[in-house]
Amino acid sequence: MSTTRRNFLKTGAAITALPFLPALPASAAGRDTLVAVTAQTINSLDLHRTGTNRASYAVAINCYDRLVTFGSKEAPGGGLSYDYTRVEPELAESWVISEDGLTLTFTLKEATFQDGSPVTAEDVKWSFDRAVSVGGFATVQMKAGGLERPDQFEAVDEKTFVVRLDRPSKLSLPDLAVPVPFVINATLAKQHATEADPWAMEYLHKNTIGSGAFKVSRWDPGQQVVYERYDGWVGGPTPAYARVIMREVPSAATQRALIERGDVQVAFDIPDKDAAELADKVTVYSTPVENCVHALCLNTNFAPFQDANVRKAVASVVPYEAIFKAAAYGRGVPLWGGPQEITDTAWPRKSPYDTDIDKAKDYLAASGFPEGFKTTLSISTDLASWMEPAALLIQEAVGKIGIEVELEKIPGANWRTAALIEKRLPMHLENFGGWLNTPDYYFFWAYQKGHLFNSSNYYNPEVEALTNQTLHMAMDDPDYAPKIERMFQIAFEDLPRIPLYQPALNVAVNGAAGYEFWFHRQLDIRSLSPAGA
Repeated sequence: MSTTRRNFLKTGAAITALPFLPALPASAAGRDTLVAVTAQTINSLDLHRTGTNRASYAVAINCYDRLVTFGSKEAPGGGLSYDYTRVEPELAESWVISEDGLTLTFTLKEATFQDGSPVTAEDVKWSFDRAVSVGGFATVQMKAGGLERPDQFEAVDEKTFVVRLDRPSKLSLPDLAVPVPFVINATLAKQHATEADPWAMEYLHKNTIGSGAFKVSRWDPGQQVVYERYDGWVGGPTPAYARVIMREVPSAATQRALIERGDVQVAFDIPDKDAAELADKVTVYSTPVENCVHALCLNTNFAPFQDANVRKAVASVVPYEAIFKAAAYGRGVPLWGGPQEITDTAWPRKSPYDTDIDKAKDYLAASGFPEGFKTTLSISTDLASWMEPAALLIQEAVGKIGIEVELEKIPGANWRTAALIEKRLPMHLENFGGWLNTPDYYFFWAYQKGHLFNSSNYYNPEVEALTNQTLHMAMDDPDYAPKIERMFQIAFEDLPRIPLYQPALNVAVNGAAGYEFWFHRQLDIRSLSPAGA
């Protein structure tokens, strides 16, 4: 940011006078337009595209429909939260599950896409076929719910869509409410498909063609996304705002100044420090993220971290309490110093490790690297508010036992590729949160070989088997709890991921109402309205 820009912001002028847009007075963002800011970078409008980052999930949520969604409940700490226990209609009017749990039959609402064409079961099938075929994150997410092949999906007639499962699963219906199985205007997509690009990946990368509450009218990568309301949406109540401008503002200090002055109505995913200090000035929602762990990950593709004693040495020297204070400002839930014995299936849970430098030295002495070694600890610039203080404290701590660490900062737009797709970072911080709120689902993504969030390249055949056995198993099955407890035991013994704490998602609001926390940790703009409306 230039000196001129810094001085401009200090004058108290509205953020809407940013150089990449025509000036828009703050007063224009009153009843019809909402302006929100975030440090996150959207790198695609298509969630199915390989390499699409987490910030981009917001586009799928707000511009496309799914067959079903989750209900709402009161959130811990105030406001609303999604309710994982209640599945409700979105594009589907109703559904029936067969007695054997293998067939799900959906009847669609009378709905239209944003170009005015009707939504049909053929559009749903094409969209599901795409999701299970494109590979990468989208395809694995579908697999988690037992949705693996196009032959499982049938458009019986224009308004009847059928899913056939290979096995009953507790995750199948909830998996249809996550962002991935969104419904695309298949006719329009096919017009932009080619032999080399049969799923129109390039077109959907830059265009939204859904039936959702909003469409993207402008995307300036690295700067902003502008959403325009679609008044024909039937998936829920008509949103209050006709336009929502989501601006990328990397500086936490700038975000804070803007929300305090009321120049913007929402500052999304703000650092814990700012959440703590803003709480007595504007409305701040801090919601613990279900099924989410901030972790230090040790990549088993690198020799030192293939040694279990090295991993235990690191886990025993991590300054957990200091990290929780410096990175989380005490917001969230500590995940260290738990009991050795595991007697329940609660997740996230405290690991049995705590800060003990003598024990750390003993573990390292027993390893193949008793004199220590050099490595790199990587963080994302998009997540620097918590990753940087945590990394500095870890760097200092492991240095006391002979592990010399160089810090590496990776731009947020490149982080997913480096950490999760290429899995090439020896030692790094990560913050995976499971969308479907069961421990087996978390392990499916973070502990199974080759899966996206297994950035440690971890493989244990027993964990593979236990995860596969429990993923679709009913939670009241008598075999479920013992298998889950065994998974926990192995995970804490092998330690490819060292839990630090369960984070909170912080959102500051000034002049808007209706904020609702969602498991995907992106801003659902559909429920927002002007304060006092």
